[in-house]
Amino acid sequence: MKKIIITGSLGLIGFTCAKEFLKIGYDVIGIDNNSRERFFGQNSSVENNLKNLNSFEKYEHLWIDICDKIEIDKIFEKYNSDIFAIIHCAAQPSHDWSYKDPMLDFEINAYATLKILESMKKFSQNAFFILMSTNKIYGDNPNKLMFIETDTRYDHLDENKNGIDEKFNIDNCVHSLFGVNKLYSDLITQEYGKNFNLKTCILRCGCLTGGDHKGAELHGFLSYLSKCIKNEIPYIIYGYKGKQVRDNIHSYDVWSLINEIIHGKDMHGEIFNLGGGRENSVSVLEAIKQMEKIFSKNLKFSIVEKNRIGDHKWYISDLSKVKKTYPKWIKKYDLQKIYLDFI
Repeated sequence: MKKIIITGSLGLIGFTCAKEFLKIGYDVIGIDNNSRERFFGQNSSVENNLKNLNSFEKYEHLWIDICDKIEIDKIFEKYNSDIFAIIHCAAQPSHDWSYKDPMLDFEINAYATLKILESMKKFSQNAFFILMSTNKIYGDNPNKLMFIETDTRYDHLDENKNGIDEKFNIDNCVHSLFGVNKLYSDLITQEYGKNFNLKTCILRCGCLTGGDHKGAELHGFLSYLSKCIKNEIPYIIYGYKGKQVRDNIHSYDVWSLINEIIHGKDMHGEIFNLGGGRENSVSVLEAIKQMEKIFSKNLKFSIVEKNRIGDHKWYISDLSKVKKTYPKWIKKYDLQKIYLDFI
């Protein structure tokens, strides 16, 4: 059986992808060293996810650092042409945390991707490579659009009402350090597809979410919010009056698209913006109200005037391109189902 390598296999997207590919019979090689615990504390540890995956006979876990080129090379050399796809989910996922250790953030979010692509080019040229990128590569350019302000959210009524598409400008703006490093990863993946004819695809994601998310403050918006409401933890909103908008996509729906991509036509450096779209968009204030109703609890929250560097006032993914390319892909989870999944 062909093998699928998943980096960050214990994180939200990697874990979901690993489970679902195992269910349909693939051999899965997972790479993860639980750096998440180091970034966000013991409550964010993903070791329990490993216990779940180890229950599958066809799962093999490698407890290594993706920045270790020697170990990465060994994996690709060992499995070479048996590797059907590489799903690159491993990352330092917080743009706030990137300021604490810029060098480490670069190693993980930029340089490690180059190392993996080099190993793929050397040993597994016929494999698919899917990069989990981010909307943070657009910097704060989305904030330069014209907004309307309602009681609960910022929004658009003009040509951008359906969201940001793949042609949106990435230059002449303020990025977080996380965004810059992910942008390198995004661009080098494009160019390894175009220059070396590797089958690479980039997914520029909005808010990734789902019941398996180990949400922490400043990372994992809906997951952390649900924890705060349930456990009566005070919640802090950073900037924009709490009216900032995000589109949210469940990890299962991300996996189902990836499954379509790697079983579809070859592509070389293709880009798709991926999120929940307008139908899954919600502001912080709106999400609080909706979750309070579900939990039958009120949240104690405060709003800090200063927003986070490079943060989006409004971001919705325009899904036109991905829906046109993969018309059979249909999202399973709307916002209500996502909330219930947390509970």
